[in-house]
Amino acid sequence: MPFPVGVAFTRVFNEESTVVWQQSRWLPAIVAPAVVAAGVLGVSAASSVDLPGKTPEQVLALVAGHTVDAFSGTLEQHSELGLPELPDVGTPTGDDVAAALDLLAGSHTVRVYVDGPSKARVQVMERFDERDLVRNGADAWLYDSSTQTATHFAVPDAASGHSDMDPQHMGMTPEDLAARFLDTADPSTEVTLGDTTSVAGRAAYQLELDPRTEATLVDMVTIAVDGETGLPLAVTVFAVGQAAPAATVAFTDITLETPPAERFEFTPPPGTTVTEHAKKAEGDKRADSGEEPTTLGRGWETVVVLPAGSAPVDALQSPQLQQLSTTVPGGRLISTALVSVLVTDDGSVLMGAVPPETLLSLASGQ
Repeated sequence: MPFPVGVAFTRVFNEESTVVWQQSRWLPAIVAPAVVAAGVLGVSAASSVDLPGKTPEQVLALVAGHTVDAFSGTLEQHSELGLPELPDVGTPTGDDVAAALDLLAGSHTVRVYVDGPSKARVQVMERFDERDLVRNGADAWLYDSSTQTATHFAVPDAASGHSDMDPQHMGMTPEDLAARFLDTADPSTEVTLGDTTSVAGRAAYQLELDPRTEATLVDMVTIAVDGETGLPLAVTVFAVGQAAPAATVAFTDITLETPPAERFEFTPPPGTTVTEHAKKAEGDKRADSGEEPTTLGRGWETVVVLPAGSAPVDALQSPQLQQLSTTVPGGRLISTALVSVLVTDDGSVLMGAVPPETLLSLASGQ
C-alpha cells in the first residue's frame, strides 16, 4: 500500500497541466510521511464514547457514503520518523528542499477551509510565517510569507470541476489520507474496529488496518471515523518496532458548515513578488517515452520507481538532504521509520513503505 505521494507545498501536478509546485518532482516522496501524520494531538485519550454498535464493514460503508463537502477546521500534524536532528530550516532561504524537509520535523498546525470540489484554502502556520494554497474556481494561488512570493495559475479542467487541486486530492486532510489507504486495501489487509473515541469533540469509530505481511515498515494504520457523518477525522500510522505513532494528522476542531466566501479570495500582500504561471501550448504534451513513474509489487509492498534523471542535481546537493541520506553502493539512501528512498547515481529514484534492503535489492536487479 503506497503512501500518498504529495503534500500541499511539495506536490507536483502532471506536466500536461504544467502546474509544477516545485522543480524537484521526486521530493514529495520523502516528505509524504509528514502528511500521513499528527500524534494523538487531535484524538481524545479518554475512555470509549457511546456510539451504536457496528461491524467493520458497516463503518467502511459509512465512510464511503458520507456527503460532507463543506467544512472548516484546524489540523495538527506530527511525525516521529527516527530522523537525525536537522539544521533550522525555518529561516527563509529560498531553498525548496529545506522548505520541504521542514515538514518532516516536529509539529505543524494547518487551517483548512473547503466548499465543494472547487473551493479550498490550506494554511500551514509556522512560527513566524505561513504558507497558503488557495483555490477559488478556475484560479489558484500559492503564497509563502517567508519569501514574500506568490504564484498564480489557472486550474486545469476548471470547467468540469475536477482537477488535482480538488480538496480531496490535496493530501492535507484525514479524508484524503484515509481514502488513499482504503482504496488500496486488498486481501493483504486485515480490517477491524478498535474502541470508539472522541476527535475534536465528535464521537468516532476507529478502523484499524493491519498489514498481513512482514515486508513493510507499517505496523498498523488507524482511521477515526465520525460516528454521525462518516467523515474521517484522524489518521495515525504506526511503524514496526516503534511504540509511539510515527505519523498522524487529526482535527483539533472542525465546523461542518460552509465557510464564508471571503476565505477563498486572495490578494497578494504589498511587497509580494507575483509569478504568473503560463499555460502550456495546445498540443504541447510530453511524449510517452517511459518518463512516467512505474510500480513494482502490490499492496503494502508497493515500490514506486522514477526513471533516470528524475532527481535533480541541485536537490541532491542540498545540505539538509545530504545530512538525511547515507552513501550506499550505486547511490544514496534515505531511511525513515515509514518510508525508504533510494536515489541512484543515474538520478533514478525508488521509494516505498518497505525496508531499505528491498530497494537495494531491486536496484541491483536481484
